[in-house]
Amino acid sequence: MSDMTQTPPSSIRRYLPIVAIAVIATIGAFTLKDYLSFETLRDNREALLAFRDSNFVLTLAVFGLAYVAIVAFSFPGASAATLTGGFLFGTATGSLINVTAATIGATAIFLAARWGLGDRLGARLENSDGAVKQIKDGIDENQWSMLFLIRLVPAVPFFLANLIPSFLEVPLHRYVISTFLGIIPGTVVYTSVGAGLGEVFARGETPDLGIIFEPHIIGPILGLAALSAMPIVIKALRGKKDL
Repeated sequence: MSDMTQTPPSSIRRYLPIVAIAVIATIGAFTLKDYLSFETLRDNREALLAFRDSNFVLTLAVFGLAYVAIVAFSFPGASAATLTGGFLFGTATGSLINVTAATIGATAIFLAARWGLGDRLGARLENSDGAVKQIKDGIDENQWSMLFLIRLVPAVPFFLANLIPSFLEVPLHRYVISTFLGIIPGTVVYTSVGAGLGEVFARGETPDLGIIFEPHIIGPILGLAALSAMPIVIKALRGKKDL
């Protein structure tokens, strides 16, 4: 009787990736927060630049892998890593490696969450009734718009933007494309701040990460968000006319 009530091994294995991410993320939150910081970059900047100049390709590869791990395991220090990318490689190359690594890391956590929880939760939402089903249907009908919105609106935490689509049966290709393109504006802003850190260090100051909320920067980003929301608005207006 007891054997019949036990969870099948295959079901347990489904949860291993997301459990591993949760455990490693928890450990990292307590052990890495003092290392993945602006202060660490400031104190080790000369050594980092010297290593980059002697081993550019290796530095690029190691940094990219480290960034993937930071995002995949939701470690603290993503902003510091983005600054570091700009500091080491400049705005153009730094933005490319930052966006690519962040997309790979986000895709890893997306797949882990979907494999462990997403399919079952998505099926439950699909078979539900009432408001929950209506919300899911609304998201399904406007997936591209919703995916870009959660990436472009600064109020949505990156971690949640990685997880939510995994529970809503979003196709992998849509997730990857919307993540890569959707994080470009904010990433370029922070990478450009990192590219100017040499002068900031020389003045003994700290970088202004609030720059993204400056009107001349947040305005175009919110404009892109509004553009992404247009299909949703148009569908809603057409629905009212049909009524």
